[in-house]
Amino acid sequence: MRPSLTGPAVTRLDARALYFVSHDGPVNTNSFQKHGLLTHGGHQYAVWYTASREAVVARRRPGAATWPAVTLPHRLKADDSHNVICMGVSPADGRLHLNLDSHSDGFHRVTSVAGLLSDPSGTAWGPSAFGAVRTTLDGLPLTDRFTCPQFLTTPEGRLQLGYRAGVSGNGRNARAEYGGSRWTAPGEWSGATGTYTTPHGTGTARSMYLHGLDYDRRARLHALFTRRERDPAVLARRGGLTNHDTGYVYSDDRGRTWHDGTGTKAGTTGGTGRVRVTDAGLTVDPLGPDHCLMNQESQCVDSAGSPHPIISHLPVRLGPATTGHPAARTARARAHHVRKTASGAWLKTEIPVPLRSSQRTRLVLDRHDNAYAVLPHGRITAASAASKYTDWALLSDGAGLYAFGEVVVDETRSAADGVLPFMYQERSAGTIPSPLHVADFAPPA
Repeated sequence: MRPSLTGPAVTRLDARALYFVSHDGPVNTNSFQKHGLLTHGGHQYAVWYTASREAVVARRRPGAATWPAVTLPHRLKADDSHNVICMGVSPADGRLHLNLDSHSDGFHRVTSVAGLLSDPSGTAWGPSAFGAVRTTLDGLPLTDRFTCPQFLTTPEGRLQLGYRAGVSGNGRNARAEYGGSRWTAPGEWSGATGTYTTPHGTGTARSMYLHGLDYDRRARLHALFTRRERDPAVLARRGGLTNHDTGYVYSDDRGRTWHDGTGTKAGTTGGTGRVRVTDAGLTVDPLGPDHCLMNQESQCVDSAGSPHPIISHLPVRLGPATTGHPAARTARARAHHVRKTASGAWLKTEIPVPLRSSQRTRLVLDRHDNAYAVLPHGRITAASAASKYTDWALLSDGAGLYAFGEVVVDETRSAADGVLPFMYQERSAGTIPSPLHVADFAPPA
């Protein structure tokens, strides 16, 4: 079955959503939000900030034209596009969890009443369905340098929260867990220290930026990542991105023990051994820091349990960056599809569509394992599993959407009913609010 698309069917969330550009993107549609758009129990949920900076959550039956919205008791505190809203589901008690407005500082959390997601018809949708804003996990503090939240649900139905403790270029990945009655914090699992050397200089501190955290059908947890060095001395010239290499680890015990792609133990959560830059066997696609490699891009896992990341950078054949990274990426960057084969080898394919943007791409696999890469501005390219992902072609050029930058994909709905929905915001100027939409595309059944 070759990839194809029908649609889109577009619905509007907000005629005047908050708009400003920070770190080359708006706060409402950063593609690394997991999840800014989420489907569970027969309803689809969306989160964003309004023109008055209020946090909002809305829901609908998938495909419905309207989105009844609830305003939450929180206003965005800074014009920083990192301060996204992410959602998670705890199946044990049917709660919706929201983490919002944090970038290397404290976090804010809002949780629904029990049963909102498991019994939506029996629980009133409105402000009374959500609790107060909290800055701990039910009294459990995490870190005062909290960033990059990602919610995911374990095969047993426990809710996990991945996050970074520390700052860009000097941070560690950690996780917390909720089983339906209380939160626990198992701790950190990646290390920031170690020596990384290029022909231009040396770095001694860094952050591991995850492309995602995803369980496969066999309950293996997959994490692909790139690393960002703190010290710009590793660059050939200033103004580039210090990101380098694509790495991979997995866990078969729900994120307690981590292994590299060869099966060698690489670290433990909360233990003395951390996954570090000096560990052998982690890198699956080596790339130096002079090619504007993007962090926090995207990953999926196919039906056979093989991981697939999307990464984007300046193709090596074009040489290193000669300007600052936003301009260099806009002019020359391409997205690349990487996948692990059944033999254990990693294959990389350049997607032959210019990015024309400094921003990220999101990857989705359909029920036939065909790959769809949603590029900046809502453009969609695809490749078939039958071709071994060699026949990438543009399926939608985003015409008529007027989408600015990245989009937020609802990977949960794609898994549930095969529809490919994404949230996008229309381009504006300065701080003039603009419309926020959800577009539904339909891959082959």
